[in-house]
Amino acid sequence: MCNNVLLIVTLQCIITLLYVVYGNRLGTCILQGDPQPPVLFDEGDFIIGGAFSIHYYLRTEKHTYTIRPKSLECSGSMDFRELRFARVLQFAIQEINNSSDLLPGIKLGYRIYDSCGSVPMAVKVSFQLANGLDLIFNDTDSCSKSAAVAALVGESGSTPSISISRLYGPFGIPQVSHYATCACLSDKRQHPTFFRTIPSDHHQAAALARMVKRFGWTWIGAVRSDSDYGNNGMASFLKAAEEEGICVEYSEAYYRTQPRSKLKRVADVIRRSTARVIVAFLASGDMRLLLEELSQQPPPPMQWIGSESWVTDPEMLRFNMCIGGVGFAIPRSVIPGFRTFLLDLSPQQAMKFPLLKEFWESSFSCSLKQQTGPSGMPACDGTEDLGTLKNPYTDTSQLRISNMVYKATYAIAHALHGIVCNEKQCNKNIKVEPRQVFDKLKQVKLSKNNYSVSFDTYGDPVAVYELVNWQLQGDGSIDFVTVGKYDASQPKGQEFSLNRAVIWYDGSEKVPVSVCSESCPPGTRKAVQKGRPVCCYDCINCADGEISNDTDCLDCHECLSDYWPNNEKNKCLRKPVEFLSWDEILGIVLAAFSVSGSLLALSMALVFYKNRASPIVRANNSELSFLLLFSLTLCFLCSLTFIGQPTEWSCMLRHTAFGITFVLCISCVLGKTIVVLMAFKATLPGSNVMKWFGPPQQRLSVFGFTLVQIIICVLWLTISPPFPYKNMQHYKDKIILECSLGSAVGFWAVLGYIGLLAFLCFVLAFLGRKLPDNFNEAKLITFSMLIFCAVWITFVPAYVSSPGKFTVAVEIFAILASSFGLILCIFAPKFFIIIFRPEQNTKKHIMGKVPSKAL
Repeated sequence: MCNNVLLIVTLQCIITLLYVVYGNRLGTCILQGDPQPPVLFDEGDFIIGGAFSIHYYLRTEKHTYTIRPKSLECSGSMDFRELRFARVLQFAIQEINNSSDLLPGIKLGYRIYDSCGSVPMAVKVSFQLANGLDLIFNDTDSCSKSAAVAALVGESGSTPSISISRLYGPFGIPQVSHYATCACLSDKRQHPTFFRTIPSDHHQAAALARMVKRFGWTWIGAVRSDSDYGNNGMASFLKAAEEEGICVEYSEAYYRTQPRSKLKRVADVIRRSTARVIVAFLASGDMRLLLEELSQQPPPPMQWIGSESWVTDPEMLRFNMCIGGVGFAIPRSVIPGFRTFLLDLSPQQAMKFPLLKEFWESSFSCSLKQQTGPSGMPACDGTEDLGTLKNPYTDTSQLRISNMVYKATYAIAHALHGIVCNEKQCNKNIKVEPRQVFDKLKQVKLSKNNYSVSFDTYGDPVAVYELVNWQLQGDGSIDFVTVGKYDASQPKGQEFSLNRAVIWYDGSEKVPVSVCSESCPPGTRKAVQKGRPVCCYDCINCADGEISNDTDCLDCHECLSDYWPNNEKNKCLRKPVEFLSWDEILGIVLAAFSVSGSLLALSMALVFYKNRASPIVRANNSELSFLLLFSLTLCFLCSLTFIGQPTEWSCMLRHTAFGITFVLCISCVLGKTIVVLMAFKATLPGSNVMKWFGPPQQRLSVFGFTLVQIIICVLWLTISPPFPYKNMQHYKDKIILECSLGSAVGFWAVLGYIGLLAFLCFVLAFLGRKLPDNFNEAKLITFSMLIFCAVWITFVPAYVSSPGKFTVAVEIFAILASSFGLILCIFAPKFFIIIFRPEQNTKKHIMGKVPSKAL
C-alpha cells in the first residue's frame, strides 16, 4: 500500500515539474535532438527530398553518458561522383521549374542531405525530411503533421535504402532510389512505397551468370560486400550460376568497416586460388580497399567480373590489375545542358553551402576565405576554373547513374503534376499527401531525352544494361568500352547480345581459361567424376550412330532418319536430296526442248492463222488443226511441271495436266482421222455421211473424249492424289524426293486411256493410208501415231527401272518425243509448203490434178 502511494506522489511531482517547465506547451510535438540541416536546399511550393552518400564515413565518438552526444556528422574524403548525383537533382528541378509543360506556375524546392552511406545518418535524414526543420510545432491532431517532402530521391546504397524504406512505408511516403539495386527491395510486403529507376540485382545476377557461362568460365571465385547489396546480389548470382553449371571455388565477404585482418585474409584467398576469374559483387568503397590490399602483393593475372556499383567508377581506373575486366553497367546517357550547369559554379555560390565550399577548396587546394585557412592552404585568387578539373564531378562522358537521378526526379514531378494540375492550370494551394504521390508514381509512364520511365508492380524499371569492358587505349589510359547489351524486355533467349570481337581479357585479346576440367570436344560427352563438383568430369566418346555437336555435352543423341553422322561424330550430315532441278544440265536441256516445242507450236499456229484462207489450211480442217496446235503447246509446257522440287501442288498438277492435255491432243488427232475417212466416204454417190460428222459433232467428240479423262483425274485427286515423298529405301546415303502416285490405279488409268485413244487413232489412220497421195493426211497421222505408241510402249519398262531423278527425266522425254512426233509428222509438211513451196498451196495441187514431188 505504501509503495502505491509513493508511486502516485512521484508521478504528481513529475507532472508538476513538466507544467512548470513547459507551461501550456504540453500538447505540442517537440523535436528531440538538434536538427540536421540539408547540405543543399531551395524552397518551393512542393519539396522533393534527396539523400546521397557524399562522404564515405560517419564520425564516431565514445559515449560517456555524462554529456549530451554530439550530432551525427560525416567524415572522410568527399565522393565527387555522389556530389554530381546530388547536383543532377538540382539541375532536374531547375529544368522543371523553367518548363511550361510540366507543373507550370509551380515551383519545386529541394532538400538534399548527405547520409554518409551509413544507416544511423540515413535514418536521421529520413526523419528530418519527414518532420521538417521546426523544433516545436502545435497541431490539433496530436502531432499528425504531414511529411515535409512529397517524395525522396535516394539513397545510393541498398542498406541505407532498406532502413529508409521501412521507416517511410507505414506513412506512405514514396522513395525513388537511383542506385539501390538489392533484389530484396522488390518485396512489396516489406517495402511498399519503394521505387527505383535502376534495375534490380535479380536481373544483373542472372545476366552475369549467363555471361560467365558464355565465355566458358566454369571455375570461378566470388567476393562480395558484407552488406545487403553484396549478400543478396551474390546469393542471386550463385543460384543462377548453379543453374548454368558454374562451380565456385570460394565465396568471401568483406565490408569496409571490418578489421583490416579480415581484408588481408580475403586477399590471401584470392592470391592462392586456382580460379582465374573473379566475380566481384562489391560496393565501390569496398572494392577500392580490396584492390589497394591486392596491389601490395599482386596476384597472377585475373579476369575481373564486376557489378554495376564499381565497374564504371572512374576512381577504380587507377588499378591496372583490372584491365580487361567486364561487367554490366547502366547504359551511358546524355543530359543536355548538365555539364554547363556543373561548371557554372562561382566561388560566391560555393560559399553559400558548406558542402560546395568543401568541394571547391578540396579541388583547387585553396581557401575561399580571404586569408590563409587553418590547414595552411593559400587563399583562392579567383582564377580557378572548374573546366580544367579532371575528376568525377566534371566528367560527364559516363552519365549512367546520373541519368537514374534525373529520371527519378522527373518521375516524382510527373506524379505531382497529375495531382495538382488539370487540363487548364495547376493549383499550388492543393494540399498534397505523400500517399497521393505514391499512387500516381505507380502510374507514371514518360519519356525524357529518349529515356523511358515506368515502374512494374514491384516498383522496378525494365532491366537494361550495357556490358562494359576495361580497355587499354593507345595513350596508355584505360577507358570503359561498351561491348554488349542486356535487355530484359526482349524475347526469352534474346536478351543478351555480345560483340566478342572487341573485348580485352585480363589485359590481352586472348580469352583466359578458368575450368576445373578441360572442355569435352564435340563427339564426346561429359561423365562427372565421383565425389567432385559437376565442373570436374571425364570425356567419353559417343557411341556408334550418335553425335554431340557442341563442347561439354552431357549426352550424345542419335541422328534423325534423314541424317547420318560424320567420322568425328560431331555432325549429323544431311543426306543429299535428289530431284530433277532447274539448275542442272539435264533439267536445263529438257526445259529448253519443252520451251522450244511450245514456241514451235505457237509459230506454226501463227503461220496457219495468217494463211487460214489458203487451200492447204482449209482442206485440213483448220478448226481441229488450231485446237491440236493449242493442245500440243500445252503438252510441251506440261513437261515443265516435272522439273524442280516436288510439292503437293506440283505433284497433283504434273500428272493431271499431262493426262488431260494429251487426251485433248489425241482427241483432235482422232477427230482429224475420222474427218479424213468421212470425207472420202462422202465422195461416193448417194453418201450423206458428212452430215453426221460435221463441225458440231467434231467438237462434241473432242469434248467427250477429254471429259472422260477429266473425270478420271478428278476421281484420282479426290480418292488418293499424288504427293511429295522422300524415298530413303533405294539409297542409304541420299534421299530421292519424288512424287508418289498416291493411287497407282489412277495413274495407270490415265495412261491406259491415252493409250486406248492413241491405238484407236492409229487403227483408223492405218485404214486410210491408201487414200490419194496429195490429200492423204491419214498417212501422216499413221506415222505420228506409230511414233507415239512406240515411245509410250518403251516408256513403261524405262519408267519402272530408272532410279531417282531419271524416272522423271524418262517421263519428260516421253512427253517431248511424242509431242515432237505429232507436230513434225502432221504439221511439218504443210508448214514447209506454206513457207517454202507456196506455188503448191493451190486447189489443183490439193485435188491431185497437178503432180507433185514427195517431201
